[in-house]
Amino acid sequence: MTIGISLNTVDTGNAVDTAVQHARRAAEAGIGSVWFGQRYDYDAITLAGIVGREVPELTVGTSAVPIFARHPLLVVSQAQTVQAATQGRFQLGLALGAPALVESTFGIAYERPVELVREFLTVARSLVDTGTADHHGELLTAAPSRPTTIAGAGTDLPLLVAAMGPRALRASGELADGILPFLAGPRVLETSIVPQVSAAASDAGRPPIRVIAFVAAIVTDDVAAGRAAAEDAMAFYDSIPSYQRVVAAEGLDRAAELVLVGSAAEVRAGIRRYYDAGATEVVVTQSGLLGLETQYETWDAIAR
Repeated sequence: MTIGISLNTVDTGNAVDTAVQHARRAAEAGIGSVWFGQRYDYDAITLAGIVGREVPELTVGTSAVPIFARHPLLVVSQAQTVQAATQGRFQLGLALGAPALVESTFGIAYERPVELVREFLTVARSLVDTGTADHHGELLTAAPSRPTTIAGAGTDLPLLVAAMGPRALRASGELADGILPFLAGPRVLETSIVPQVSAAASDAGRPPIRVIAFVAAIVTDDVAAGRAAAEDAMAFYDSIPSYQRVVAAEGLDRAAELVLVGSAAEVRAGIRRYYDAGATEVVVTQSGLLGLETQYETWDAIAR
């Protein structure tokens, strides 16, 4: 099983130094990859590049960078710089974002997200594969007058999408290298997400793409405390329609019910269910809800 973890920064000391420290500890545990979500404070691509440069045992990635208010030329230039800095160990995860966050933060309308991700991926793919683009679409124009390739980046930058809806899955199957579903349980993966994205890739004449499932998990003997922490931390996702839909499709009421909490054996068995449902990789999230010691214990347990 290929296991990664998502990392968050701390609010004290130096956030970047601490991220590197935690990444080193994850590598020592046997974790294969670390991932950073985009927030308002740090830049996920930059932070992934620093960590990847400092901890060469790890693959690094973003999970994920919202495409609204960003242009693919600039995002890919960042990603290729990090790809060169990490000797090819970076993976670019993109997201459609949430309407409430996009509109209130950037003051722009959240319109036609799937069409935008299609154009974004089309431009990004051209930039990575050919070193340039000549795209004049309805939503994006990308026609650089000079080459866009950076020496050392190569042409194999993985393009991943945090896709779970039918139209986003079709676009991803046709154009991306993988998807990053979060809060999509084993039932939803097996009966909906994996079949849809696999069919889209097949229809486009492509091999199956990667399915990198993000799974919240805590290894602890104090299950009550873990469940309480999960309820607090996951309540935010209950207000986002895309997550509401996949949670309901799993037959659950709240996102917190998807968090794996229990012994090492119980959490590993829960992770195995995602692989059995069609995930090609699993990234464990929310492992620090009960503090750093429990987080490290979780990493040690899942990497075995």
